[in-house]
Amino acid sequence: MGNAVLQSIHVHPVKAFRGLAPREAVVEPWGLAGDRRWTLIGNGGKVVTQREQPRLALAAAEALPGGGVRLSAPGREPLAVPVPEVTATVPVEIFGTKVEAVPAAAAAHEWCSAYLGTGVHLVHLHDPATRRPVDPAYALPGETVSFADGYPLLLTTAASLDALNALVSRGDHAAEGPLPMNRFRPNVVVAGTEPWAEDHWTRLAIGEVVFRVAKASGRCVVTTTDQDTAVRGREPLRTLARHRAVGGRLLFGQNLVPLSPGTIRVGDPVRVPA
Repeated sequence: MGNAVLQSIHVHPVKAFRGLAPREAVVEPWGLAGDRRWTLIGNGGKVVTQREQPRLALAAAEALPGGGVRLSAPGREPLAVPVPEVTATVPVEIFGTKVEAVPAAAAAHEWCSAYLGTGVHLVHLHDPATRRPVDPAYALPGETVSFADGYPLLLTTAASLDALNALVSRGDHAAEGPLPMNRFRPNVVVAGTEPWAEDHWTRLAIGEVVFRVAKASGRCVVTTTDQDTAVRGREPLRTLARHRAVGGRLLFGQNLVPLSPGTIRVGDPVRVPA
């Protein structure tokens, strides 16, 4: 681990939209600053992601000063969306849990609905410090998360992707590989490790920030979605099912919870305590 470094950082201002790759990011208790503070919901309040709408891979959200976002997508004029005032909240259902969020202006709902061809609403998580707890089966008291799937950060490693792609190349759908890292939508990518080394980590430090490794990440159909075309294939789930199936989950990457605040930067050393 002596040469492990932070290779890249990824922030997704709107859940399921294309992400950004800043050179540095502030780590907050519930995730990277600005990461997944916005999400789309359907008319029943359930979160809408690439699982249901793969075309969200082609939509982008640029972070604006103050926490707002600038939305863009094929065939749509860009739209700047400010953070809404907390005058009323709506219930959001995200993977079986309920959280209150603040609706954006009507223009944002209309823009997103027109792009997807179905009625959706854009909402903002105004108080991640108290609104949504991490899964209590894997959390410490008081840990919270934004609109990420379940944990503040997702870590992947370049070496494990190389190993996975080597396995894909020997499988039935080799033509789909090699797969890029954006299929896995991580927050942090680490280079300079052995393949699958992250399976054995319980804590790590990226630069000045220390993290707890909560659990391995079980992967879903989003990983089969080409993030540049929104076309779905069979990989990597076919290969993960053959080589990385544990307890009914197909594993790639690790979920992290920050144990200290700070700023992480591309090139930071990554250390695993002995």
